[in-house]
Amino acid sequence: MIDLLLNQQLIFGLIGGLGLFLFGMKIMSEGLQKVAGDRMRQILAALTNNRVVGTMVGIAVTAIIQSSSATTVMVVGFVNAGLMSLVQSIGVVLGANIGTTVTAQLIAFKITKFALPAIGIGAAFKLFSKNKKSSYLGEILLGFGLLFYGLEIMTDTFKPLRASAEFVDMFATVGDNHLLGVLIGTILTMVVQSSSATMGITIALASSGVLTFEASIALILGENIGTTITANLAAIGTNLAARRTALAHFLFNFIGVCYMLVFFTFFLKFISSITPGDADFVIQTQEQAARLGGAIGDKPFIARHIANTHTMFNIINTIIFLPMVGLLAKLSTVLIRGRDEEIEFHLKYLDNRVLNTPPIALAQARSETRRMARIAQEMVVETLQFLQDNDVKRIPGLQKKEDLTDVLQKEITDFLVALSQASITEDTSHEVASMMHMVNDLERVGDHCENLWSLNMRKLDQRITFSEIAMNEIAEISDLTKNFLGKVVTALEMKETTIYSEAHNLEDAIDDLEERLRDNHILRLNTGECTVNSGLIFIDMLHNFEKIGDHTYNVAKAVSGKK
Repeated sequence: MIDLLLNQQLIFGLIGGLGLFLFGMKIMSEGLQKVAGDRMRQILAALTNNRVVGTMVGIAVTAIIQSSSATTVMVVGFVNAGLMSLVQSIGVVLGANIGTTVTAQLIAFKITKFALPAIGIGAAFKLFSKNKKSSYLGEILLGFGLLFYGLEIMTDTFKPLRASAEFVDMFATVGDNHLLGVLIGTILTMVVQSSSATMGITIALASSGVLTFEASIALILGENIGTTITANLAAIGTNLAARRTALAHFLFNFIGVCYMLVFFTFFLKFISSITPGDADFVIQTQEQAARLGGAIGDKPFIARHIANTHTMFNIINTIIFLPMVGLLAKLSTVLIRGRDEEIEFHLKYLDNRVLNTPPIALAQARSETRRMARIAQEMVVETLQFLQDNDVKRIPGLQKKEDLTDVLQKEITDFLVALSQASITEDTSHEVASMMHMVNDLERVGDHCENLWSLNMRKLDQRITFSEIAMNEIAEISDLTKNFLGKVVTALEMKETTIYSEAHNLEDAIDDLEERLRDNHILRLNTGECTVNSGLIFIDMLHNFEKIGDHTYNVAKAVSGKK
């Protein structure tokens, strides 16, 4: 019965403590991203081919979002979108490995006594503050408090295990068999999908006196391999460069663990020499407990030793591999062979793996929307050329572009809907809604282009000819429509929010011209200058040009922030 209660307490304590830890990490990470999201985007924009700069970027971004897995997944997405080269990405991922150790260093501080006040103050700011920055600060404090409260629960839960001979013997085996420790650390991190969470469990076990320092190091080495699995899973279905980036991340962590196992004893002594206190020192008296801030049976110094082990492993590994980034890229290329083929309907910028980082996700959505606008503009230009030269060879290319706009409209909308469900600011929410309207209007522009070339195909099939006057009128409204769309697309790319007034005038001009040309056609029809069949096609063409003008005006309103 006692064993049953002990097991239940252990399971519930581990599940609840880990849940609070992970939830706190998520809330704190989201708060930090909201406060520093724009700065983070600027940091990424500063990335150059210099591998040292790339490494520093990786450190900075990961320190901000508190997750190496998120950074490497984001990098895989950038490589997949063609925004980053393989060599650049390896430098960033090397830095991400160092940046993620900030979490362990933070956990190692003896500040669990501030967990509950942080939760209370953070919740107050989050729930009652009307100021955005204060609300974000509340999220950070709330997440910080939940993280440490979850860690404290796990530590207290593991303390009874000190009296269990089975558990002590099991973890003693891990200390004696380093490969087994590495395997357990790898599998645990693969299952939890968070090296920070596994690190929290390791520190909780060690601090409660269950784990030795030697066994902790073996687990930490395994965690560094396990964290690379997330990026490799994220790379499934991406292009060759993205898969090679994920493989490179695995390779330098795996190789690093291999040589650390060879020099395990020296590494253990090195960490002990740079970290105060004896890692395996156990509090044995109430006096020691009061002085060191723990309980009898705790190990007060081991958390800092574990944090320093995690940091130094990644710093040493980065120093060793940084000069060999090119070689690592070549090795990844050899192991994953093949040539990237251009996929017709491949999304160039969007990647769902960055949805947890709203500023980056929003920037990707903007880029994909601008790309969609350029494709819509190309469709209008090529459709007008087809109306002039009647070259049916243009139709397959036009159809592909129209299909692509349909795909982009769906994918961008799905991406924006997913983004809107994340924790985002009010300004971001408005921009997301505006962009949804924009992609719908751009897709409708494509539909009306399809109507125009279908009408022209019908004209050719039925051997219908337009009079010279009718051809000139089509050219007049088509030029006005083309120029209108061109101005709006340029305004979208240049972020010119002052386009609204000019767009309003141009939209009115197209409406007036369409009405005038329709009246002219009716006069020609009455005088017998035009046939009924040609007239129907002509009127339908005017209608589609007018509709393109309407949707272009809607895009202009969205660019100007009025929709």
